[in-house]
Amino acid sequence: MKKIIQNIFYPGLAAVLLLNATGCKKDYTNPTAATSAQVLSSAKGLAGTAVGLQRTYAANVAYGMYDANGLITNETILLNAGNGSELQFTTGGPAVDGTNALLGNVWSTAGKVIYDANNVINGANQLGDKGYASGLIGYATIFKALSMGTIAEFWEKSPDTIGTAATTYSDRMVGYARAIAAIDKALAAINTNAVSATFLTDVPAGVDIVNTLYALKARYALASGSYATALAAANAVDLTKKSVMNFEAANPNPVYNSVTSTNNVYQPVDSTLGLPAALAPNVADKRIPFYTQINATINPRFRLNGFWITATTALPIYYPGEMSLIKAEVYARQATPDLVNGILELNKVVTKKAANDALGIGADLPAATPLTVAALLDEIYKNRCIELFLSGLKLEDMRRFARPLTERKRNLFPYPFRERDNNINTPPDPTF
Repeated sequence: MKKIIQNIFYPGLAAVLLLNATGCKKDYTNPTAATSAQVLSSAKGLAGTAVGLQRTYAANVAYGMYDANGLITNETILLNAGNGSELQFTTGGPAVDGTNALLGNVWSTAGKVIYDANNVINGANQLGDKGYASGLIGYATIFKALSMGTIAEFWEKSPDTIGTAATTYSDRMVGYARAIAAIDKALAAINTNAVSATFLTDVPAGVDIVNTLYALKARYALASGSYATALAAANAVDLTKKSVMNFEAANPNPVYNSVTSTNNVYQPVDSTLGLPAALAPNVADKRIPFYTQINATINPRFRLNGFWITATTALPIYYPGEMSLIKAEVYARQATPDLVNGILELNKVVTKKAANDALGIGADLPAATPLTVAALLDEIYKNRCIELFLSGLKLEDMRRFARPLTERKRNLFPYPFRERDNNINTPPDPTF
């Protein structure tokens, strides 16, 4: 039975979720290693901590997000009922409860990433080399924002202070707003002092800091209904560039390591990628063979491909096609919808060839011709589900596009018992 997820558990996310890093009462000191103060007072020590953010996020938060989101939204099917957390997601409804180990791990490690990112950001602000500091701030903010965004997508309310019994929570839309605010601070630091080349040699290759910050700002602004902000941020992203988390044999792609290589957890549902019949992909859509492959001899027939095919396959942090679809959706949802520009942006994704996409994703289909705003929104949703398959973003999309509840197995997740047991202000669980 699989479990590559790191067992990094904390008594409660409230105790580690720092919107401001001061005042933390937790002690994570290892007496045999350099002290936290020593590590966080040097540029190299801060860089080492920042690198750890990517690894923790990829192996725990991102892995758990793909897993939970895929099964809850019917992108994937469960292969082994012995995987208890996944069985809860497959069953759905009240079967998903506070005992879910995978959700507990996402919750706690997202908090740990935010905690460590704040330490890096605060330490970077004290450095004399401002170009190195801006790199640290930008890089750490990427994983901080991703973790804050995951909490906002999955849970109804986000913790907003440190402590235990007195900790309060805010609506998840506030969580998105906080992620955007953190991104704006990082962009301001970089605009004041460009990221130094020295910093880039001290962190793993693959992450395009500035483009990623703008892409995440666009993603979370869209999710929170801040359409003008989303459009401006998406327009700032260079769509010829990619930003990815790279892996190696000693630090493998977590989905490949736990899912693809074992065929013991989940696989794609089929060529529909979980879409209902009315929105099913065109059989000629070349994104289907990009994301799936066929095993003609051993069930299940449909298998993962794409970003989960080898131990060293990189995982994208954002998708160039995602930015075009954000623009299309903003145009469609404006007070006065702009059908012309909405269709133009949609068709940048529909007609795109794989060779012209930084990540190699291409539908290569004839242009779509929706005649109404409602039809355009349907096409945008459909293409988000295909273009961003198993990205962990579909649950938020289903809510935003008001898809029928019958198309998903939960709307928002219950809070881990670990959090509830250590924080008397933990909100009630949503009913569905």
